Amino acid sequence: MNKYDVIGDVHGCYEELIELLSQLGYSQEGRHLTHPEGRKPVFLGDLTDRGPSSVKTIEEVANWVFREEALYCPGNHCDKLYRYFLGRKVMIKHGLETTVEELEQLSPSEYKKVSALFIQLYEQSPLYLELDDQQLIVAHAGIRPDYIGKNGGKVKTFVLYGDITGEKHEDGRPVRRDWAAKHHFHSLVVYGHTPVSEPRWLGETVNIDTGCVFGGSLTALRWPERSTQSVPSKQPHIQEKFQSFD
Repeated sequence: MNKYDVIGDVHGCYEELIELLSQLGYSQEGRHLTHPEGRKPVFLGDLTDRGPSSVKTIEEVANWVFREEALYCPGNHCDKLYRYFLGRKVMIKHGLETTVEELEQLSPSEYKKVSALFIQLYEQSPLYLELDDQQLIVAHAGIRPDYIGKNGGKVKTFVLYGDITGEKHEDGRPVRRDWAAKHHFHSLVVYGHTPVSEPRWLGETVNIDTGCVFGGSLTALRWPERSTQSVPSKQPHIQEKFQSFD
């Protein structure tokens, strides 16, 4: 059985990411990321937006993935940034504006390098990850059991946005069903996307987006141990950003 550390939504919180990796036992030697037990970090998407260091996060995570020292699947913010880099029309809000502000500080050659790096990372990555003979599934916003092993438009929408109803909250966020309470899984599904104060275990699912960018913490799920480890955020706490399931 392989050993992984699945890391929740980073959202440009690079300092917290490095602190978490250090606590998990990883070392950086030059640009290499190593672990004495041969463990590998797994990023479940939303590397960028809202936090202070999205460009640095892109550069480091892409480097680790290209060296096969880490794994990655995209989130909805990753998908939007990809479309932005391709020159498609996207709304520069809901966090993307902070990444664009960072990008605008770069020289043209630096911008071109970061853009090419992220496009390559996105295009070579699967929608979601099936690890250890499907015992571990990593999907940004979750996945339905009947979608595991499949691709296509409906699967992509679910994996990036969750079980959306088509309706919107007042602040523009899509209304989502609590899919984790509805489905039964034979694999452990690890996801993020919806900020929660503590890792939310429900059946064979766990949400590890503990809202680092909103002042919560950055959390990793250790596999096969099924334990979690977190570091506190350095960002201001915004309680209303956290989902309650009470």
